[in-house]
Amino acid sequence: MRLEICHVTRYRYDTPVTDSVNEIRLTPRTDERQACYQHRLVIEPNVQMQSYEDYFGNRVHSFTANAPHAELVITAHSTVVTRDRDVLWKAAWGAEESWQRLGSLDFIDANAEYLLPTAYSSFHPSVAAYANAIEGKEEGVFGFLRHAASAVYRDFQYKPLSTGVNTTAEELLEIGSGVCQDFAHLLISICRLRGVPARYVSGYHFVGDLQGRDADFEQASHAWVEAYIPGVGWQGIDPTNNNLIDWRYVKLGHGRDYPDIVPVKGIYRGTSGQRLLVTVDVQLAETG
Repeated sequence: MRLEICHVTRYRYDTPVTDSVNEIRLTPRTDERQACYQHRLVIEPNVQMQSYEDYFGNRVHSFTANAPHAELVITAHSTVVTRDRDVLWKAAWGAEESWQRLGSLDFIDANAEYLLPTAYSSFHPSVAAYANAIEGKEEGVFGFLRHAASAVYRDFQYKPLSTGVNTTAEELLEIGSGVCQDFAHLLISICRLRGVPARYVSGYHFVGDLQGRDADFEQASHAWVEAYIPGVGWQGIDPTNNNLIDWRYVKLGHGRDYPDIVPVKGIYRGTSGQRLLVTVDVQLAETG
């Protein structure tokens, strides 16, 4: 499917600020499931941008707005064609063989950054206890992943504003509700505690024609998880909606947890008073 995305980030300051240094990770990736056909960034005030790839292969744009400005607006326009990934699960390794592969020293060394705890996806005792109660290991790595995502979906309420950007996996367990970022961090902790490499993904979710829980438009800007399945590779799964990743999802990038893949971050010199407004619109493109 062809999706048109417009992502606008607007900062308004109480008094003009200067020397605003920013990093942007808003360029959709191109991989076996999606292709970014067009991407355009517009920055107000006008600035010169630099572009590079970070350690995780994400496209990063950086810029500095030195002159005084009372507003900073970052607009990203993207056109992405997505498809459902054709995965032959029969090609995946058997349960015993797949777990043995994850336990091999060479595999652990090669995937260390996606197996270690982080501040957000921690190995806190309460998180470890929750992870140990997840069933499905006898069904192989993929079966365990589906059980884990279903448990997070079942056990926690999707409730905007119940958590913040700094909420950890153990805090989600205490609160009992959260948003996609929180659900992703908990699922990552569960996977890593059981030896399954897992990474945090940021992107977009087309929800325009869905009903019920999925139809909350705050989910247009979304987060989910990719876990490594022996014999298949990295597989995306969304614990917020208990879905495997399909054509409705557009990936921006991945990292160990949220701080690695913040869409827009920066610092500036000036007032501490600011207001942030983010709007994301994901639409099906009209075809011939």
